[in-house]
Amino acid sequence: MADERNFRSTYYEKVGCRSVEERKSLEILLKDKPLNVLKLKQFCIRFTVPNIHRSVLWNFLLGVTPAYTDSCKYVMTQREAVYDDLLRALQVMRIVDDKTPKPRVLYAMWLLETKQLCLGYDLNQECHFSNITEVLLQSFDNDIEIYWMAKGFHEYSQEIIEEMGKLSDLTGTILEKEDNGLYIHLKSCDILPVLPLEKWYGSFFAGVLPELAIIRIWDKICGGSIKIVIFVLIEILRTLRRRVLRCVDLKSLLECIETVSSNSNFNLARRPTE
Repeated sequence: MADERNFRSTYYEKVGCRSVEERKSLEILLKDKPLNVLKLKQFCIRFTVPNIHRSVLWNFLLGVTPAYTDSCKYVMTQREAVYDDLLRALQVMRIVDDKTPKPRVLYAMWLLETKQLCLGYDLNQECHFSNITEVLLQSFDNDIEIYWMAKGFHEYSQEIIEEMGKLSDLTGTILEKEDNGLYIHLKSCDILPVLPLEKWYGSFFAGVLPELAIIRIWDKICGGSIKIVIFVLIEILRTLRRRVLRCVDLKSLLECIETVSSNSNFNLARRPTE
């Protein structure tokens, strides 16, 4: 039986299907009472989360739902009440209306809840929160869950911003080790010091990579592996290596990388891991 199971696993991997054993393992973990946050985070880091379980898993790991699943209904009722109050307040103040793009509505709600919204605030300015919600809106249907998940991802984003100095230095160090040729080229062209790392890292490459690639990376973010952003950037550069080596300034490099977001077939050279 063990040989038969191993044969099936190998076959599924070869034809590109998700491992049945991995999915079954996750389903067992999701039946725990209470849910084991450490084990579920480890699963996210090691494997790609099945689409069917991603909403439940992300909601829990991002602090939207509780560890005791019996309390989920009550907690989500409270989340919904907060969501409705924030949205209604913005509508009464005429800050948002039916024509306001959903990412901007959610951003305004977050600003109001965190007491950062002021008269005349420009909701259209680029920000990590809106970039995060745009990705979530493409992947999930429940606006209430999306708002609360966005808040959880934004907390990780703030951790990255706070550590930006260290992450920037680490990016150069790892790139030099992984691909010395790319490192020398980017450094000699004075591109490396001016890379928009805060923008890319703070939004977890939202708008840079196609949705499918982003979602798989965000599985790892939910597992707490925020340093994965460094390895993602390095693999983007290595995947586009020939074109990157022809770039002589930041503008040409950004134009090169911008082509990735519209390419739904784009794949990183290898699966990034921390």
